[in-house]
Amino acid sequence: MANPPNEQSLLGALILAPVQAGKIIWIGLRPERRAPLIAAPSVSLIAGKGIAGDHYQTSANGARQVTLMASEDLAAIASFLRVERVRPDQLRRNLVTTGINLVALKRRRFRIGSALLEASGECAPCSRMEDEFGPGGYNAVRGRGGLTARIIQGATIAIGDAVEPVNDDELKP
Repeated sequence: MANPPNEQSLLGALILAPVQAGKIIWIGLRPERRAPLIAAPSVSLIAGKGIAGDHYQTSANGARQVTLMASEDLAAIASFLRVERVRPDQLRRNLVTTGINLVALKRRRFRIGSALLEASGECAPCSRMEDEFGPGGYNAVRGRGGLTARIIQGATIAIGDAVEPVNDDELKP
């Protein structure tokens, strides 16, 4: 894992402090570029590649194999846009969570069901947010776009599966 937090420092200890588990409440696939997302009850995560059936699959173990977003951020974006609701498919993320602060997973490994993932970065908004939401759409999503992740250990995941951080000690044989 690149640049893990230094658990000997106060900040590192705080970053590695317990994080409440959440769960998956929505799953979406992007079958091809610019195509509408397809909601799914479950998907197969393929280690080092991505989600089966999603056009972002990679052969080079890229950083953007899965995108995650918190439902709590969808509510905040809706508030910034002064609309009643923002749908998950409008943000084009694969997984929507509830009950877990995704920022607390930065630079950490985590499980979704039995799959093991590693947060690889923030999922910044793109210019398509202006197309989707109109002027100000990009800025409404800034800082609320979620995370990208690599799949370390693949598995089938489903709506309702837990999302929880993993301590590296738990991964040792």
